[in-house]
Amino acid sequence: MRIAAVSSASSASPPVSVRRPVLIIALHWATVFALLAATALVLTREGIEAKPLRAFLLDGHRSFGLIVLCAAFARLAARILHYPLGSLSSLPRSLRLAADATHGLLYALLFALPLLGLALSGARGNPVTLFGLGPLPALLQRDLDLADVLADYHVWAAWALLALVGLHAFAALWHHFVHRDPVLTAMLPARPARARPDLSLRNPDSTTV
Repeated sequence: MRIAAVSSASSASPPVSVRRPVLIIALHWATVFALLAATALVLTREGIEAKPLRAFLLDGHRSFGLIVLCAAFARLAARILHYPLGSLSSLPRSLRLAADATHGLLYALLFALPLLGLALSGARGNPVTLFGLGPLPALLQRDLDLADVLADYHVWAAWALLALVGLHAFAALWHHFVHRDPVLTAMLPARPARARPDLSLRNPDSTTV
């Protein structure tokens, strides 16, 4: 019996990658996209003077804010569904507690910021729609004095969330480039699998039994 000659490279098994559940990854990046879109729209609005365009940008900002809120509820449900996720890094207990506290604050602000925005819109008497669908029920009755207070809270919460997102991104890069663990790669969208050629068909020395 002659055994097919197979190269050592083809016999080596590919490295196993650690990945979070697909639902958690998808909701994570949907949240990132909605946050970036909402931020870009409201910042662009600050440099616009035309009232119709300002109103259009604000409606888009509110709509993406609603997506952030819905994604936050979905992410919380997904975390409960997949609890416990398990740690991907061997950090000291103090750093793990700091990371857990940061995640907790992130989730709290992902709920608080859009809810403050909804309350602010209600206090100003402005209807809120989801990309033109609606309007949604107002959380508050029209109260301009309260609206001024809520506007300040909304801005403070937005800057706090952006700061935590920046810290979160920095920590992910630190895990990847310094600590060299799979924390970052576990949350990256999966790349399409490439078809692997059957090397045995190309080997002229291989024969069947």
